[in-house]
Amino acid sequence: MKLYLLSDNVDTLHGMRLAGVEGEVVHERDAFAAAIARAVQDKRIGILLVTEKLSADFPDLVKNARLRGKTPLLVEIPDRHGNSKKSDAIAAYVREAVGIRI
Repeated sequence: MKLYLLSDNVDTLHGMRLAGVEGEVVHERDAFAAAIARAVQDKRIGILLVTEKLSADFPDLVKNARLRGKTPLLVEIPDRHGNSKKSDAIAAYVREAVGIRI
Protein backbone atom coordinates (compact mmCIF):
# COMPACT_ATOMS: atom_id res chain seq x y z
CA MET A 1 0.00 0.00 0.00
CA LYS A 2 1.20 3.48 -0.77
CA LEU A 3 0.51 7.08 0.18
CA TYR A 4 -1.01 9.54 -2.27
CA LEU A 5 -1.36 13.32 -1.82
CA LEU A 6 -4.03 15.70 -3.05
CA SER A 7 -2.73 19.21 -2.49
CA ASP A 8 -3.85 22.74 -3.21
CA ASN A 9 -0.30 23.99 -3.69
CA VAL A 10 2.81 22.87 -5.51
CA ASP A 11 5.17 23.41 -2.55
CA THR A 12 3.48 20.78 -0.41
CA LEU A 13 3.51 18.32 -3.29
CA HIS A 14 7.22 18.89 -3.95
CA GLY A 15 8.03 18.42 -0.28
CA MET A 16 6.11 15.16 -0.12
CA ARG A 17 7.73 13.95 -3.34
CA LEU A 18 11.09 14.31 -1.62
CA ALA A 19 9.77 11.73 0.86
CA GLY A 20 8.63 9.44 -1.96
CA VAL A 21 4.92 10.32 -1.88
CA GLU A 22 3.20 10.72 -5.23
CA GLY A 23 0.31 13.09 -5.72
CA GLU A 24 -1.27 15.89 -7.65
CA VAL A 25 -2.28 19.52 -7.27
CA VAL A 26 -5.96 20.42 -7.65
CA HIS A 27 -7.75 23.70 -7.15
CA GLU A 28 -11.27 23.32 -8.46
CA ARG A 29 -14.16 21.24 -7.16
CA ASP A 30 -14.52 19.05 -10.26
CA ALA A 31 -10.80 18.30 -10.39
CA PHE A 32 -10.78 17.43 -6.67
CA ALA A 33 -13.82 15.15 -7.06
CA ALA A 34 -12.20 13.37 -10.00
CA ALA A 35 -8.91 12.97 -8.13
CA ILE A 36 -10.65 11.47 -5.08
CA ALA A 37 -12.59 9.08 -7.33
CA ARG A 38 -9.36 7.90 -8.99
CA ALA A 39 -7.64 7.45 -5.62
CA VAL A 40 -10.53 5.42 -4.20
CA GLN A 41 -10.50 3.15 -7.26
CA ASP A 42 -6.73 2.57 -7.08
CA LYS A 43 -6.31 -0.44 -4.77
CA ARG A 44 -2.59 0.32 -4.33
CA ILE A 45 -3.37 3.51 -2.37
CA GLY A 46 -3.75 2.80 1.34
CA ILE A 47 -3.59 6.35 2.69
CA LEU A 48 -4.92 9.41 0.90
CA LEU A 49 -3.42 12.64 2.21
CA VAL A 50 -5.45 15.82 1.66
CA THR A 51 -4.30 19.31 2.61
CA GLU A 52 -6.42 21.13 5.16
CA LYS A 53 -7.34 23.89 2.73
CA LEU A 54 -8.82 21.43 0.22
CA SER A 55 -10.66 19.69 3.00
CA ALA A 56 -12.05 23.01 4.25
CA ASP A 57 -13.02 24.15 0.74
CA PHE A 58 -14.84 20.92 -0.17
CA PRO A 59 -15.94 19.24 3.09
CA ASP A 60 -18.78 17.31 1.43
CA LEU A 61 -16.39 15.57 -0.98
CA VAL A 62 -14.06 14.62 1.87
CA LYS A 63 -16.95 13.32 3.96
CA ASN A 64 -18.28 11.22 1.08
CA ALA A 65 -14.82 9.75 0.47
CA ARG A 66 -14.54 8.80 4.14
CA LEU A 67 -17.96 7.14 4.10
CA ARG A 68 -17.29 5.03 0.97
CA GLY A 69 -15.22 2.36 2.61
CA LYS A 70 -12.26 1.41 4.69
CA THR A 71 -9.59 2.15 2.12
CA PRO A 72 -7.99 4.43 1.44
CA LEU A 73 -7.73 6.04 4.84
CA LEU A 74 -8.22 9.78 4.27
CA VAL A 75 -5.96 11.97 6.41
CA GLU A 76 -5.93 15.77 6.50
CA ILE A 77 -2.47 17.31 6.71
CA PRO A 78 -1.31 20.90 7.19
CA ASP A 79 0.19 22.55 4.15
CA ARG A 80 3.22 24.82 4.00
CA HIS A 81 1.31 27.56 5.82
CA GLY A 82 0.99 25.43 8.94
CA ASN A 83 -1.80 23.86 10.91
CA SER A 84 -5.06 25.80 11.01
CA LYS A 85 -6.41 23.76 13.92
CA LYS A 86 -5.81 24.47 17.58
CA SER A 87 -2.37 23.75 18.97
CA ASP A 88 -3.43 20.78 21.12
CA ALA A 89 -4.98 18.87 18.22
CA ILE A 90 -3.02 15.69 18.94
CA ALA A 91 -4.19 15.64 22.56
CA ALA A 92 -7.76 16.14 21.37
CA TYR A 93 -7.43 13.23 18.93
CA VAL A 94 -6.16 10.95 21.71
CA ARG A 95 -8.93 12.10 24.03
CA GLU A 96 -11.58 11.37 21.37
CA ALA A 97 -10.12 8.06 20.24
CA VAL A 98 -9.08 6.54 23.56
CA GLY A 99 -11.07 8.50 26.07
CA ILE A 100 -8.16 9.61 28.24
CA ARG A 101 -6.81 13.07 28.86
CA ILE A 102 -3.07 13.62 28.36
